[in-house]
Amino acid sequence: MKPRITVITVGVDDLDRALGFYRDGLGFATEGIVGQEFEYGAVVFIQLQPGLKLALWPRKSIGRDTGLPPGPASATEMTLGHNVGSKDEADAVMAKARAAGAVIVKPAHDTFWGGYSGYFQDPDGHLWEVVWNPQWSEA
Repeated sequence: MKPRITVITVGVDDLDRALGFYRDGLGFATEGIVGQEFEYGAVVFIQLQPGLKLALWPRKSIGRDTGLPPGPASATEMTLGHNVGSKDEADAVMAKARAAGAVIVKPAHDTFWGGYSGYFQDPDGHLWEVVWNPQWSEA
């Protein structure tokens, strides 16, 4: 299997609230909620970068589509990493997330490996890491 991840879908409890957080709070570009004409079809797509989208889809719709019962959400199952170009940019992203309604789990700080990172949770508890890695030139 050749790794080709094009969509990362996160389950949400309230699609309108999630849309507001990502579009209005963080400034992510999106066409808004699409697929409302289909039962269990309402979803938000956010273009993250060329070839990669973030999808916000109600947990009940994911359960319906997969046939799995929705289980309890856990913030420690995965993180979404947002790499930035400097410590100052990391601080600015964390401040924007807080202003948008995110819960700051761990403020940005110097890391043991020489970088700088912090964590926040979106309104559905998804964990984001904002990180500056001096070893990576792309951000």
